[in-house]
Amino acid sequence: MPWRAETGQYSGFLHAGLVGALIDTACGFAAATVVGRVLASHFSVNCLRPAVGERFVGRARVVKPGRSQVFTSCELFAHSAGQEKLVATGETLLIVVDTGEAA
Repeated sequence: MPWRAETGQYSGFLHAGLVGALIDTACGFAAATVVGRVLASHFSVNCLRPAVGERFVGRARVVKPGRSQVFTSCELFAHSAGQEKLVATGETLLIVVDTGEAA
């Protein structure tokens, strides 16, 4: 996600709500590539440093896939002047969503 002033909080850092949203989204996409449709059941975020950069990249992976639940983790990086800094980590427990198809 590219930095935009309207995504900042009062001190000019990326808002923690968006940090959480990026982590939740990256984890959801990672889980969906393994099990299909999912919904977040629980997620936690650890903000490690002020999120300042030209753009932000989340890298998520599936830690433990299951038939009904998927556990994922993510690292969120800020990119600026050719450098990458870890700004937050997170974990998400996702529930596999029934596609609604009749058995």
